[in-house]
This record gives sequence, C-alpha cells and structure tokens, in this order.
Amino acid sequence: MTTEIKERSHSPKKAALLSIIPGVGQLYNRRFVKGSIFLIFAFAFFIAFMDFIDMGLWGIVTLGTIIGRDHSLILLIQGLVTIVLLTMAIGFYIFNIKDAHRDATKLAQGFHVPTLREAFHHSYEKSFPYFLIGPGLFLVVFSIILPLAFMLSLAFVNYRLRNSPPAALLDWVGIENFVQLITVPMWQNTFVSVFSWTIIWTLVATTLQIILALFLAVLVNDKRIKFKRTIRTMLILPWAVPGFVSILIFAAMFNDGFGAINRQIMEPLFSMSIPWLTDVFWTRVAIIAIQVWLGFPFVFALFTGVLQSVSNEWYEAADVDGASRWQKFRSITFPHVMFATAPLMIMQYTFNFNNFNIIYLFNEGGPAVRGQNAGGTDILISWVYNLTFSQQNYSMAAAISMIIGLIVASFAFLQFRRTRTFKEEGEIY
Repeated sequence: MTTEIKERSHSPKKAALLSIIPGVGQLYNRRFVKGSIFLIFAFAFFIAFMDFIDMGLWGIVTLGTIIGRDHSLILLIQGLVTIVLLTMAIGFYIFNIKDAHRDATKLAQGFHVPTLREAFHHSYEKSFPYFLIGPGLFLVVFSIILPLAFMLSLAFVNYRLRNSPPAALLDWVGIENFVQLITVPMWQNTFVSVFSWTIIWTLVATTLQIILALFLAVLVNDKRIKFKRTIRTMLILPWAVPGFVSILIFAAMFNDGFGAINRQIMEPLFSMSIPWLTDVFWTRVAIIAIQVWLGFPFVFALFTGVLQSVSNEWYEAADVDGASRWQKFRSITFPHVMFATAPLMIMQYTFNFNNFNIIYLFNEGGPAVRGQNAGGTDILISWVYNLTFSQQNYSMAAAISMIIGLIVASFAFLQFRRTRTFKEEGEIY
C-alpha cells in the first residue's frame, strides 16, 4: 500500500525538471540502468566534444581571424559538423526529458517500474526498426546532408580564385552573390541567357523525344505491322550504346570541316555547309537532335510496354461508336499511356534539365558568346562546372547550384502532387 501511495504521488513535472541533467529524471523514476546510461552518455559527450564544439561555433561565425593560421574552409566544415552534433545532442536531450516525464506519468497512474528484462524487451520491440535504419541515416547525414550544407554555405561567402584559403580568409557576405547575379550586367546577361536556353533545351528536347517515342510505339503496336520484335529491337539499339560514345561520334559527324553531315550530306545534296560548332543557333539544333536520338529509345520501351496492357475491348467499343483513329488515340491511347508513365516522364524533364554529359562532350558548352562568361549552349549545370573548375568562382557556382536545386525540387514536387502516386484512392476528382 505504501509503495502504491508513493507511486501515485510521483510528480511528472519534478521528473522533467530533474532531467535538466540527463539521466537524473530516470533515476528519480527508479529506472536506474537507463538513468545511468543517459548520465554517462551525456558526460562522455560533453567531455569528448566540448572543445570541438567550442572551436566549431567560433569557426563558423568568424571563418578565421589570422591569415596563414586559420583555414576558413576547414573551420566552415568543422562548424557544420558541430551543428550536426548539437542537433543530435538537442534531440537526445529532448528525448531524455520526454522519457522521464512519460515514465513518471505512468508511475503516477499506478503502473509499476519495469524490471531490467522487461524494459529491454519493450525497448527491443519498439526500437528495433530504428536500430536497423540508424546506420543508414547516419551515412545520409554525413555523406549527403553535410556536403550539401557545405555547398549551400559557399553561396554566402566570397570564395573565388583571388580569395582562396589559406592565402586569404573568407567572409560571410549574405546574399551578395545572388544580388550580383541579377544586378551586375555581365552576370545578369549570362544568367538570363543560360537560364532561358536551359528551359528551352529541357522542354524542346524532352518533348520531342517523348513525341517521337510515342509515335513509334503506336506505329509498331499496330496490328498491320509485321516483325514487331525485330523492329522494336532495332529502335532500342541506340539505348544499348553508351551515351558518351554516341555523343563523341556525333561531335565528329557534326564537325564544320571534316564532319560527315556537311561533307557527305549537306554539300553534295544542298551545296551548303552549316557551321554546326561555331554558330550558336545551329549548335543548339544539333544538340537537341542528338538528345532526341539518345533519349527516345528508353521512352519508346516504356510506351511499348504500356500499350500492351491497353484492352482491345476499348478499341472495339470505340469502333462500334464510330470513333476515328484520332479520337481513339486522344481518348484511349494517350490518356492510358500518360497515366501509367507520368512520373517517369517528369523524371525525363528533370534529367534533361541537368543533362551535363551531352552539353560538355559535344562542344564543351560552346561556342563563346561576347559579353558573357558562359558558352552559347551552356545550361545551368555546365555553367556551374565552368565556374568551378575553369574560373574557380566557387561562391557564384554554389549560388547558381542552389537556384538549380530549388527549381528542380519545386518542379518535381508540384508535378508529382498532380499524379495519382501522391493521392489517396477514391479522392481523385
């Protein structure tokens, strides 16, 4: 009876207040093993990382004060690691307080203190999935989130060739890089030109490859076509060849001087030679044509598979109603294909938005454009590459990379929200 009275007089608020020192609230709840583990873990973390956290917080705020001794990039990375460690520590601290309050509430309601074996069994049942995904989450934090945070941080400092550590110290400049991107004439003209071409490139190249793939898939799926397997195999062959090999071959074929396109097609048949690699317009036309050739086989394979699932009864019913071929395509074939492949089509647009390989391998983003620090066929991602490795303007490259990430993430989110993948069954109108 005395034990029951003590348990019912147990104060959750007192347990939470005592948990200001991790583990003490658990000791108050007579969870001695858990409290000891929490207490030891907290003191071990404090002793092991106190100096590192102190240096990290100082470094990420100042980015160094003495040239030659302080390396701004190392201090920035250490500061980001410090923020990760502090986030984990705060999460553990909040969990410690909530755990003490929850156990104290149960004791006040008359529940008994579990034995060590019972506590271990209960924790195992509830926490086992977290133990499995824990290593993966840890790797995600330090292999993806931390490098991404470092890249985003560079967008707000003045890191460029003439201001590179350790010969110089970096400074936080806020949104100055973004302001320059839209106000300084050279940066503004280049950004508008490259961004406009990136949008045109993404929409035109991707849409054309989808249209070509759909046309060929519908054509091959026609009952009157024989040797379907052979034709499908031939149309998928461009997909089997590595992309960089095809791009390099096309780059040679489109060469202004010795390329087969000019010397064996344009000159003999039309008595003209097109400057494929030196004129911006024709270079863009060539790149779009190559991308259509490289991209349509994958989409064709998708559409061919989807068309096999369209019931013939639908077409027969349409024939009975007197529907034309165009009406059957518009009302049956096209909606069915788009419904089944919409997320993958969105991925095609996203992929081409950042399709660095063809831009760089064909002509390295050229030809040059007067008054701009990007080539005539550079898209945002290839411009970022040039800014990073050729011009070594890391901060501006990071700022543009942030813009790319926001555009791609927003586009993907808005488009996926419109597909059935993210809608509950029965809630589609």
